[in-house]
Amino acid sequence: MAASRYRRFLKLCEEWPVDETKRGRDLGAYLRQRVAQAFREGENTQIAEPEACDQMYESLARLHSNYYKHKYPRPRDTSFSGLSVEEYKLILSTDTLEEFKEINKGMWKKLQEKFAPRNPEEKQKAW
Repeated sequence: MAASRYRRFLKLCEEWPVDETKRGRDLGAYLRQRVAQAFREGENTQIAEPEACDQMYESLARLHSNYYKHKYPRPRDTSFSGLSVEEYKLILSTDTLEEFKEINKGMWKKLQEKFAPRNPEEKQKAW
C-alpha cells in the first residue's frame, strides 16, 4: 500500500508546476522536498499514519485540480487593487522583493554595508 501512496505523490509532484521566480518560496519545490523526506526509502517506506498521509494527498490533489476555484466561482477575475495575475506574479517574484528590501533600507544601513569590512580578518586590519 505504501508503494501506491508513493506513486500517487510522485505523480502529483510531476504535475505540480515549479515557479522559478519564487526561489526558496515555491510550493511546488517545497512539495517535492517534503515528499523526498517522507518517502526516503521510496516504495519500501513504512508509513506511520496512513490515514493522515491519504488526507494530505487528497488535500493537495484538491488544490492542484482547482477544486475550490470551481466550487466557489468568482464573478470577475480581479482583485481589490485591480492588478492582473501577471502583475501580481511580477510583484511577488523573489527579484522584485529583494529590490524592495534594498529600496526600504535606510541611508545608515546602506553606508554600513558599503564601507564596513566584509569578514572578521578585514575587521582586525581596520582596527
